[in-house]
Amino acid sequence: MTAGDRLRYTPGQLDRNAPFYVAGHQGLVGSAIWRKLEASGFRSVVGRTSRELDLKDRGRVFDFFHEVRPRYVVLAAAKVGGILANTTYPVDFLSDNMQIQVNVMDAARKVGVERLLFLGSSCIYPKFAEQPIREDSLLTGHLEPTNDAYAIAKIAGILHVQAVRRQYGLPWISAMPTNLYGPNDNFSPQGSHVLPALIRRYDDAARAGKSTVSNWGTGRPRREFMHSDDMADACLHLLEHYDGAAQVNVGTGSDITIREVAHAISAIVGYDGRTEWDVTKPDGTPQKLLDVSKLAETGWTSGISLEEGLERTVAWYRHHVTTVRT
Repeated sequence: MTAGDRLRYTPGQLDRNAPFYVAGHQGLVGSAIWRKLEASGFRSVVGRTSRELDLKDRGRVFDFFHEVRPRYVVLAAAKVGGILANTTYPVDFLSDNMQIQVNVMDAARKVGVERLLFLGSSCIYPKFAEQPIREDSLLTGHLEPTNDAYAIAKIAGILHVQAVRRQYGLPWISAMPTNLYGPNDNFSPQGSHVLPALIRRYDDAARAGKSTVSNWGTGRPRREFMHSDDMADACLHLLEHYDGAAQVNVGTGSDITIREVAHAISAIVGYDGRTEWDVTKPDGTPQKLLDVSKLAETGWTSGISLEEGLERTVAWYRHHVTTVRT
């Protein structure tokens, strides 16, 4: 509990009939949460596409909340991307995410949303944080420069949640997922994260019969990967079992090198060519492994192995290859 946070709230099963708004319901995380909520019996799950509701438009966001009056909210909407996108458009990643977060949380607070779960990212932690990264590592060191703008926006979101708890007494919480992947991910060569980018690259190479695939960096950085369906399960669990001002790390508790995951993906898609590593390109943070002991204390652990998750994601990508976000 942070200084000044004296909120007392007992978590329990959420009302399956109450309006539940999932911001960003068509994205990687939001769509997984939507599937989880429907499978868990929620009967009034609400979503709006970005065309229907621009979350950067403050007036329209407030109008939406006054109309729907959700009792629960998961804030999964965000502008996201990999190293290339973050380094090329830092203003967009900072400004867009700050506007989305502030508008949604201010509107949610105005109508008295009971439970709000804000989703951040493991990039909020210092570049050289002690591994595995504990929640109290936040704001103890310098951020990774390739995604510092995005990280600052997410840190602001955590502080916003904590401020609402202190000032308004609403039992809102934050969760910081590790690197996520799964259905409805962004597979764009320019805008995607490392795992969907690798899936597309190797699958394209296998289809085209290419002899060589080139990846950024050395391949030595270690990353923790979690399937979005696992993340969705953890989100509902936290809403029903956790209350506190501190953010909760959500991950699998194990990591793998980029080289190793590239090899695993190439095998799954059936690519038998050569992989080269462009060491002139940045690696990013050397390691990001989350300490998930706080999450485990609430009674939840990851249930989808990386091998199973990769196979499922490759199969989904191939089935939707003509319609995926590119």
